Amino acid sequence: MTISTKMAVALFAGLATVATAMPASAQQARYYDFGQQSWQEGTPETRAQIRRQQQGQARSAQTMPRPDARFDRHQVSIETRERPGTIIVDTDRKFLYYVEGEGRATRYGVGVGKEGFTWAGSATVGRKAEWPGWTPPAAMRKREAAKGRILPAYMEGGPDNPLGARALYLYQGGRDTLFRIHGTNQPWTIGQNLSSGCIRMMNEDVTHLYERVGNGAKVIVIGPGQDGGRVYAETGVMRQASIGGESRNPLARLFGSSVQ
Repeated sequence: MTISTKMAVALFAGLATVATAMPASAQQARYYDFGQQSWQEGTPETRAQIRRQQQGQARSAQTMPRPDARFDRHQVSIETRERPGTIIVDTDRKFLYYVEGEGRATRYGVGVGKEGFTWAGSATVGRKAEWPGWTPPAAMRKREAAKGRILPAYMEGGPDNPLGARALYLYQGGRDTLFRIHGTNQPWTIGQNLSSGCIRMMNEDVTHLYERVGNGAKVIVIGPGQDGGRVYAETGVMRQASIGGESRNPLARLFGSSVQ
């Protein structure tokens, strides 16, 4: 056996020893994270943890109350002077429209601010986040503390986070307004006035919208009692989700679905 051959054999044996000695928990595995909708690298323990989390979410989705079917995602005919890519929120009707152009828009059901917490005007999407963390404003923490509810200074993103699966952060003049369009872990609140001013959507809907909207997109919020006819007019439903179909499937609600 030549010296070079001996060295190669020794090197191979050394690598085999290291691989054998490496604990299974340290070995990396590639898996698909349905929550993030992308491939991830992690240990088998991480993969198992994600799987348990997703199974728990699916079980929760099956038992969560649903909003009225009229708040399901629809493709509609619309008349508006706003450019494609614009978001229009009608707080009275509890609908958010994503303008597609050529007289079409996707309509989503939303939850809006309760009395005294509503707002109106124009803004732009300043940034976007997947499974965003939540930093309750100081005023909200003080207000809730007076009711005996202590809010955290910060809450990591995840299924239990009030901001849900995705968030669009609304800016005016380059500054954060502190208002967001975000998901929710309380889908039964869609169609109601319960938020502290933010626009909330079902997780599968905000995920669908998130993929279509870029930073800088225009957002118009029509406040309570304002004349939405000056901004848009919905003239008909082109396509709607089937009540017994994908949009009502608990896994679709959790991981996203397409307009039917």
